[in-house]
Amino acid sequence: MNEKYFNEIDIEDEFFDSLKYDYPGFENWFRRKYNQKAYVQYDNNGKIMGFLYLKSEKDIVADVQPTIFANTILKVGTFKIDAHGTRLGERFVKIIFDTAVNENADLCYVTIFPKHFGLINLLKQFGFYEYGKKGDEINCEKVFVKDMRKISGNISIDYPLVKATGVNKYLLSIYPKYHSIMFTDSILKTESAEIIKDVSYGNSIHKIYVCRMDVEILKRGDILVLYRTSDFNKIAEYSSVVTSICVVEEVKNQGAFTSFNDFFQYACQYSVFDKKDLLYWYNKGGCKIIKFTYNIALKNRLTRHSLIEKVGLDRKGYWGFFKLNDSQFDSIVELGEVNRNIIY
Repeated sequence: MNEKYFNEIDIEDEFFDSLKYDYPGFENWFRRKYNQKAYVQYDNNGKIMGFLYLKSEKDIVADVQPTIFANTILKVGTFKIDAHGTRLGERFVKIIFDTAVNENADLCYVTIFPKHFGLINLLKQFGFYEYGKKGDEINCEKVFVKDMRKISGNISIDYPLVKATGVNKYLLSIYPKYHSIMFTDSILKTESAEIIKDVSYGNSIHKIYVCRMDVEILKRGDILVLYRTSDFNKIAEYSSVVTSICVVEEVKNQGAFTSFNDFFQYACQYSVFDKKDLLYWYNKGGCKIIKFTYNIALKNRLTRHSLIEKVGLDRKGYWGFFKLNDSQFDSIVELGEVNRNIIY
């Protein structure tokens, strides 16, 4: 994903043809934005596959019906992807919400022509609801709004908000070779951004992780704090870190599947593991599959040393998977510089 100034983006790329058709004056609008930035995804040949422009507004949006009122409003000005099976749309949705959180936006909104049903369904999956309309009957767009101040109890619709009251919290370790290519906003400063690829397990908001730890105690809505273990030949005390906060959707034991094919069809949806990996683990037996949403990347990654000295985790305990108490979780949130507005 690249953040580019408008004057660095080729308006003649065929990607923009449909936008030029749908919005007369699009080219003039685009050129007026020359010194503003947008998010762009390119393919291996340098052709554009996705484009996202966001704009922060204040107090009122008067050119839609009914009028939108809120202190801070994030407008999704332009959002288009050429779908190609990598869940790139989810990656862009996460950027929308990350921006909303960083700007303390109360609402996000987007206007979409009804024919774009794929994009509409994606946005509705993550809590956008039909609010009103923009334009006349001949050239009318639907208006969809996401309220960043409300939590419903539905994990996907509430995303990225995290309900922390009345649920259990756990630390879950992830090996480095899986961590950063799955959790792309949580890569370390020492890692190159080149490891981030346009692949489904990296783009998706939903994630699947396969392990043999005793994670079957997890329940829907429980919170996972992801712990990236140390790289080979590095001291864990200062190289192992917590990076992310996630919310459990479901956990399945290997015995819930009638065959490896069933196991594979479920696990491959959002998983970094390929068929060979999954067959290896399946043949070993005792596999558990955790499906969860990737909600928060900590701004400040806490080392094992900090977790022991400042959070109070047990130095001698097993760090693969264990329960955190509320005080420990709150300390991780505070020290990790997480925006409290998304923790409920």
